[in-house]
Amino acid sequence: MRRLPLSMVAAILAVAIGLAACGTQLDDATLQPQSAPAFMPRIYADGEVWGTKGNSTLPAPNDSNEQSFDKLFKITNSNNPAGQLPVSEAGPGNPLYNGGRWSAYTVQWTPAAFAELGTVPVLTSYDDVMQQQALGHLTITQGDPSGAYPYFQCPLLPVKQR
Repeated sequence: MRRLPLSMVAAILAVAIGLAACGTQLDDATLQPQSAPAFMPRIYADGEVWGTKGNSTLPAPNDSNEQSFDKLFKITNSNNPAGQLPVSEAGPGNPLYNGGRWSAYTVQWTPAAFAELGTVPVLTSYDDVMQQQALGHLTITQGDPSGAYPYFQCPLLPVKQR
């Protein structure tokens, strides 16, 4: 039986570990990637769920670039058992999408919304957010609910369906 040199075994192992760290699974027989990375659901945009990765802060917008940021609504007090992800003003494929440049907003359901609706709906689009605000069911304030810096960049990426 022919043995591989130790340096080659080490190189193959290093590549496999590196790909695993990036979330890539390998086919056991060929050591080829099985598929694209699977991004977890993180944000709703235009009624669809999107994944994301990375996050870098951006300078606060000014009068000349404010339109280049999308609003990202972070709902803090939903009682819906399905769970509530943040909601984007627009997503990929929407001509208003700005490529993942965000301005964070805190959204809270009002006591009147809980009294009227009981379990509040899951919001999945900008239209949903604006409709509930118009009904007096939401309060929206600029800024991240955690107090984190509210301007950042991270792309929206497809969520792989399994």
